[in-house]
Amino acid sequence: MKFVVTPILAAAVSLTGQMAWADEKLSLYNWFEYMPQEILDKFTAETGISVTMDTYDANEALLASLKAGAVGSYDLAVPSDYMVKIMIGEGLLDEIHAGELKNRDNIADGWDDVSFDPGRKHSIPYQWGSTSFSVNRDDYQGDINTTDILFNPPTELSGRINMIDAQGDVLAMASMHLGIPQCSTDRDQLKALDDLLQNAKHHWTSFNSDTAKEVLVSGDVSAGMIYDGFSVKAREEGANVEYAFPKQGYILWADSIVLLKDAPNRDNALKFLDFMLKPENVAALTNWTQYKGAVKGLKEHLDPALASQPEANPPAGAPMGTFVEVCDEATQSVYDQIWTNLKK
Repeated sequence: MKFVVTPILAAAVSLTGQMAWADEKLSLYNWFEYMPQEILDKFTAETGISVTMDTYDANEALLASLKAGAVGSYDLAVPSDYMVKIMIGEGLLDEIHAGELKNRDNIADGWDDVSFDPGRKHSIPYQWGSTSFSVNRDDYQGDINTTDILFNPPTELSGRINMIDAQGDVLAMASMHLGIPQCSTDRDQLKALDDLLQNAKHHWTSFNSDTAKEVLVSGDVSAGMIYDGFSVKAREEGANVEYAFPKQGYILWADSIVLLKDAPNRDNALKFLDFMLKPENVAALTNWTQYKGAVKGLKEHLDPALASQPEANPPAGAPMGTFVEVCDEATQSVYDQIWTNLKK
């Protein structure tokens, strides 16, 4: 029997295909201002998969949300290095099996086997950079390469400082200021850390991550903790700010896209991971965020101006940055209490 495709049947087949195409979805949980819509639109145009993106403002907020019941609601998330390690330990991540990512070999040397996710079994690199603080040079002309700016500020800056609302970053910077380990169990050191923060908070006007750039640009604060890419954007938006590389130390971070446990659209998540391992897509992201990528073949796609940014070029004599460490459960509970006391 010969099968004849009538115009009505052809239209029905076409409509069914379009409906199936439109039903393809992906749910991404990401930091605020960390993914331009153009990249999501490009992914949708290439795959037919529509992307829904919700945002958070701190690694700890991501963890709290997932542990409160969001597991199974999102396919992918973008935690920082130490949080990836914590999430693996909490059983919140799915494993990416060998052969599931055709572009896996695009991961740059040194980024394909990392301490927080050995063998990259749960993640791919996203962006990396540093966290320190920036100071408005119209308001203060003194030395800024010291964490005294945050914890024992000069009169010109007191009461005009914004701190990011991120426990790991703030407590790590405070530990560097005191010259103590990040995961100290020494009672005297922990008391000194708590005392430092309680005294310093009287000099701070706000705790906010998602407006860390805006308050510098508007002049609402004269100094503030900030991510290096946000400092670049603040300067581009007219703020006369300088990014500090304090002698006591500053934070390095490496964000990754992780495959979440019970991802409702796992196959689509793998497609997005492959998409974000293509150098042209990572370069588009990097040019927009002003941070750094970690895949091969980026250079030819990058804005040359990225290489000359002061935020990407620590001055001679500046220390190496330090990653936020993961404490054992008992020690972490003490740091959680210090943070809770600070936020009261």
